[in-house]
Amino acid sequence: MTLIADIHILNKKDIRKLSLDDLKAWLVEQGEKPFRAKQVYEWLWKHSARSFSEMNNVSLALREKLELHFSINAVQVATQQVSSDGTVKSAFKLHDDHIVEGVLIPHNERKTACVSSQVGCSLTCKFCATGYMDRLRNLDAGEIYDQVVRINEQSLKQHGEPLSNIVYMGMGEPLLNYANVMKSIERITAHDGLGMAARRITVSTAGIAKMIKKMADDGVKANLALSLHAANDKKRNEIMPINETNSLEALTEALRHYHEVTGRKVTYEYIVFEDFNDTLQDAEELLQFSKIIPCKINLIEYNPIENADYQNTNEDRWQAFIYYLADRGVQVNVRRSRGKDIDAACGQLAVKEKQTA
Repeated sequence: MTLIADIHILNKKDIRKLSLDDLKAWLVEQGEKPFRAKQVYEWLWKHSARSFSEMNNVSLALREKLELHFSINAVQVATQQVSSDGTVKSAFKLHDDHIVEGVLIPHNERKTACVSSQVGCSLTCKFCATGYMDRLRNLDAGEIYDQVVRINEQSLKQHGEPLSNIVYMGMGEPLLNYANVMKSIERITAHDGLGMAARRITVSTAGIAKMIKKMADDGVKANLALSLHAANDKKRNEIMPINETNSLEALTEALRHYHEVTGRKVTYEYIVFEDFNDTLQDAEELLQFSKIIPCKINLIEYNPIENADYQNTNEDRWQAFIYYLADRGVQVNVRRSRGKDIDAACGQLAVKEKQTA
């Protein structure tokens, strides 16, 4: 193959980065009928085609033309681990050989996909394995979308049921990849995409105040979760450096704006760490923060990681913390750790896969 041909292949654009109108304009330039755009677009998004050869109602000549000019940078499962509780954790390989994680979390009738939005993360949260990785790049909308498709395939295979929920709670900070995350949600919920309901999707943020406001102003229909983990600035600064520029005061203002615009509840995620944020005083601070706007609180059991010394609180303190909130009228959900017999903590499998690559 010539050097010019090699360069052409390397420079092929992922066709999923084109809008329907862009695709239609390109096809018309190529002498094709405009209706072909909808056919190709549905193959890309509704049928999740991994190659142009799958598009069997498109002429061979057009498929060859598409192959010449574009790529489909489909995400592949590099490795997967299946837990005894039915949790499936996957290392997904991207077209440039980067690795991200996705998890299928089954719980009763719910089948939840936890997806990544970035390769690595820039926020350096002290308790998170991903926080010890450099942020290498953002994922594009197609790469996020593909994680949902692959995890849905796993759900159908393992449990005989499709996904019921999606959480943007994997590697990376979704609100620092805002445009691609929102594009992926648009495609996941579109009638010519996966057709999932926006109310089944949750975007979890470590707390980017201005982007929380933007979600509200943009009319995003997906739910919002805030990874809180401490309801005072001193403790939150210690484990989540993002709090130094997005303090609880700034987040309070953003959350009030969010609720005023959307009228929706917010979920607070709170990992209960031993001898750090597990006292009744911590519970009281969380109680007061919960009064800002209507909310529910997910109390989360921790998956320890090698790089950090944090551990789960003991069962007595865990129960006391739960009852303190519940007895005062707070809606509390308990999230016990899933996949304890595999690399369950966010980022662990990606690190292992990178080390063995």
